[in-house]
Amino acid sequence: MKQCSPKAVKAALILMVILLFGGFYLAEPQIFHEIWALLKRGEILEIADYIRSFGKGAAVFAFVLTAVMNAVGFPPAMIFSTACTLIFGIVPGILLAWVAETVGAGISFIFFRTFLRDTAEKLIAGNKRVQEWDEKSRVQGFRVMLIARVIPYFPAAALNAFGALSKMSFRDYLLASFIGKFPATAIEALIGHDTITIHQNPMRLGIVIVISILLYVVFFIWDRRNRKVSEE
Repeated sequence: MKQCSPKAVKAALILMVILLFGGFYLAEPQIFHEIWALLKRGEILEIADYIRSFGKGAAVFAFVLTAVMNAVGFPPAMIFSTACTLIFGIVPGILLAWVAETVGAGISFIFFRTFLRDTAEKLIAGNKRVQEWDEKSRVQGFRVMLIARVIPYFPAAALNAFGALSKMSFRDYLLASFIGKFPATAIEALIGHDTITIHQNPMRLGIVIVISILLYVVFFIWDRRNRKVSEE
């Protein structure tokens, strides 16, 4: 079976993006302008109301919007995860945002790996230390990506680029993102939700922050001990 050339893959991806966004723009050009205006203001309640205005299609629109913005890496994902909790409830909103963010991270990986990995390899080839790190990413990439994804508010674009431009496999990257994004998304969404609705449950925000700190301390102690055991 004949394999597609890298140029053909790149061309197909570019065409897919043009058709997807071009078709979407032709169907509803006003949506792009409205979303941009909302993002510039940064009002999460307004963004939540706008998504809610899509009625039965709100969940699908929220999923696509969250995935695309996470793939781009801007603006911060917590805007959309918080909006999802305000619209659909805390648990459904977190789950929707978590899966959508993982899908967005996967899309970003594919594009970075397809279009920029060759350039990265040429730059890496000129530095032995970077070459060694690049080789290590094949084995240790999952652990590094998992730890980085667990940290809330860490720039998604930087992690997407790191995963794609290293030798980490797509499977390790996606699995680490899927697992690591859950606690990070949940914490970001809960803190965002309770900050906006603090008058409804003023105690929970403080409790969530304290529990989050404790969980991260336990996680990093556990990871450090496991790393020591594996090195012995």
